[in-house]
Amino acid sequence: MRKDVWQYVQANPMLRAFLREQPRWYRLLARRPHELSAFQLAALRHYELTIPDKVEKIAQSLQMASLMWQMFKAMRD
Repeated sequence: MRKDVWQYVQANPMLRAFLREQPRWYRLLARRPHELSAFQLAALRHYELTIPDKVEKIAQSLQMASLMWQMFKAMRD
């Protein structure tokens, strides 16, 4: 693997952990270092850190809060 790619991966703990979990990316980056952006995107998808994932988590939290509020109101009445 190219030195600059390796240093970039080592500087980011999330990418380093993902590389340990998915060793096929090590081989892929060694052969095609220009695939670094695809590697980052795959790591974000794996750890569910993309914007759609975050929006979904917020929506689920709001839905849970709404359910709790409705239960609270039902118990109060």
